[in-house]
Amino acid sequence: MKKLFLILFISMANFLFAGNDPYIKITVAKDGSGDFTSIQNAINSIRDLGPAEALVFIKSGIYNEKVIIPSSKHKITLEGENKGNTIISNNDFSGKPDAFNEKMTTFNSYTLLVMGDDIKISNLTIQNSSCNEGQAVSLHVEGDRFVIKNSNILGCQDTIYSATNHSRQYFENCYIEGTTDFIFGQATVVFKNCTIKSLADSYITAAATEAGRPYGFVFFDCKLIAKENITKVYLGRPWRPCAKTVFINTEMGKHILPEGWNPWKGDKMFPDKEKTAYYAESGSKGEGGDISKRVSWSHQVTKKDLKNYTLEKIFDGWNPNMSNK
Repeated sequence: MKKLFLILFISMANFLFAGNDPYIKITVAKDGSGDFTSIQNAINSIRDLGPAEALVFIKSGIYNEKVIIPSSKHKITLEGENKGNTIISNNDFSGKPDAFNEKMTTFNSYTLLVMGDDIKISNLTIQNSSCNEGQAVSLHVEGDRFVIKNSNILGCQDTIYSATNHSRQYFENCYIEGTTDFIFGQATVVFKNCTIKSLADSYITAAATEAGRPYGFVFFDCKLIAKENITKVYLGRPWRPCAKTVFINTEMGKHILPEGWNPWKGDKMFPDKEKTAYYAESGSKGEGGDISKRVSWSHQVTKKDLKNYTLEKIFDGWNPNMSNK
């Protein structure tokens, strides 16, 4: 009888934890007024594969950390007190010696690495303060069903690495800045109502979409701006042959070049990527939104095809505006 009661109790607890409220709330504060002074220590304290959402509330401050959310941690929300004043910052870059005197690469230069599934972030600034020293990733995401809202992602070259073919990522109301290829990777990603600032004459995106995948990077209702005196920026170039990037109803500043897209010539392994990449627009506006001189191998999304650009279709049934499951 006791064993049966224990089974019923565990089942009821799991049912209650399956709701929308976090099962645990942790506060991080640099001044010692919270549960932890370190974001990483707070994440480490959360149970592996926990039963429901764990909320980590981060009080204002500059947290000079290199943060990892491993694959064993899922359903974690990082919520900042104020996005302008709650900052995770680091300065690693490709070529920098690590603790073992080995040179870092692009792929371990991150400030924040997200490997777990169902991770949500809001009201934070994530920064890699290294600039013009090498590739320096600010946010590196590999987990599935990743959501970030109302946040700043700051860096120079390779600011956001949206990694892995299986990953679905959603950015909303975010400010993103960088120099070269500062949004890059293999994942399926939607950017909604984001402001994207180019800090150099270069390329915004470098998608590496896997062959056969219907979507890569999709931008809805975004705004492309630039630092003063920046006048020659491409919407993107294909890191890999089947790169897919689409801009829908995006306001483009005069820094966007009339041709729009670059084929990334000189890649000996993949010499003719313009033949297989899919680069498209619909409803582009602003001084850089004139499509009359776009490269011949780019596309305009037809009204008929626009119906295929919904969150549910892009994300294969997942709706990032619903609670994580």
